[in-house]
Amino acid sequence: MKIATWNVNSIRQRQTHVLDWLKRNEPDLLLLQETKCEAHQFPAQVFEDAGYVCNVVGQKSYNGVAILSRQPVDVLARSLPGLNDPEPPARYIEVRLGTLTVGDLYLPNGNSGGAAGFQGKLEFFDALERHAAVMLREGRDFILAGDYNVCPTDRDFAPGALPPTDALVRPESRAAFRRLLWLGLTDAVRALHPDETIYTFWDYQAGAFHRDLGLRIDHLLLSPRVAERLTSAAPDREERAMQQPSDHVPVMITLD
Repeated sequence: MKIATWNVNSIRQRQTHVLDWLKRNEPDLLLLQETKCEAHQFPAQVFEDAGYVCNVVGQKSYNGVAILSRQPVDVLARSLPGLNDPEPPARYIEVRLGTLTVGDLYLPNGNSGGAAGFQGKLEFFDALERHAAVMLREGRDFILAGDYNVCPTDRDFAPGALPPTDALVRPESRAAFRRLLWLGLTDAVRALHPDETIYTFWDYQAGAFHRDLGLRIDHLLLSPRVAERLTSAAPDREERAMQQPSDHVPVMITLD
């Protein structure tokens, strides 16, 4: 089974990129973030014609998540369970395929909105941790994947790419990510590539890609039994070199 995550930074601008990538890689599930359109504007027919079922949580101009699947899935949630927000933004969708639960998340960046914006990031992390803990107690097999907007350690961003005050590297953000690992989840990429320099995002500014000023902020976290099935995990760096690419690249894992 192949499962990938990709912040596409506007699905309507990048639908050809996504369609071509699907044809080349044929994942069973593709988790998209930052689709930047309402659900009725999502180009579902394009992907359905390519053999994928689309489940979408949309929002005008901002955020947005979607899961494309080769087989029909059961949608379990369209917002993060336990998040204390009466009108949550389009940042989470969760589905079940067979016995596997898959959550697709777009965690807040935390750099905008001052102290309240950063607090919203931490609240999302807290809700995600509680939800993961519940699923572990229930004995469920699951993956929580997407744009986490956090560089877990210093080796997850290029020297000089971020100031120490950036929300992606602040101690509170990193501690929240570590708490997910301490629950018993596995960072798929680091499990197989513990020491390699690996990035999933390069800013559009200042020639970041050509200078390799990258960040690793897109992650797939696996519950214990799922982690035992992991055979490969890597970003598709070549996608960033395409014409008019997203600033993120797909990250795909394979489970046996």
